[in-house]
Amino acid sequence: MALRHLSLRDFVIVPVLELELQAGFSVLTGETGAGKSILIDALQLVLGG
Repeated sequence: MALRHLSLRDFVIVPVLELELQAGFSVLTGETGAGKSILIDALQLVLGG
């Protein structure tokens, strides 16, 4: 199983996000407050965590 696409709408501080993931290793980077942890929280919800 692989996650290839994540779409968020009005999730915490993220109004809209369309994320396409490629096969292999993905890295999230960004400044403080950019929403990295929010994206991880969204993935946890999707994966049932």
